[in-house]
Amino acid sequence: MTVIVLTNCPPGLRGFLTRWLLEISAGVFIGNPSARIRDALWNEVQQYAGQGRALLAHTTNNEQGFTFRTHDHAWHPVDHEGLTLIRRPSPNTPSTNITAKRGWSNASKRRRFTKD
Repeated sequence: MTVIVLTNCPPGLRGFLTRWLLEISAGVFIGNPSARIRDALWNEVQQYAGQGRALLAHTTNNEQGFTFRTHDHAWHPVDHEGLTLIRRPSPNTPSTNITAKRGWSNASKRRRFTKD
């Protein structure tokens, strides 16, 4: 079983994939092509995705029973002791280009002036 998920990709690529896979929802393709065809489809997806993102998941003979590949995705597959996990970017990581302002905040200034 093979699943390909496209986000923000050209319509021509979606039409190309419908030759071998069934589009069950917008941008979600499913089918059971051979490994050779699956790899050829994935090469075409990577080449013609443009600014879009793509995800390929397919069955394989491992502990999880499947594996996946990503293209221009913020989430990346990572091997962890034989299991493939997804590493997502943390929203809590501080940005390096944020500089702290010096001095009192506007709310603090208002409180100081209203006390007097």
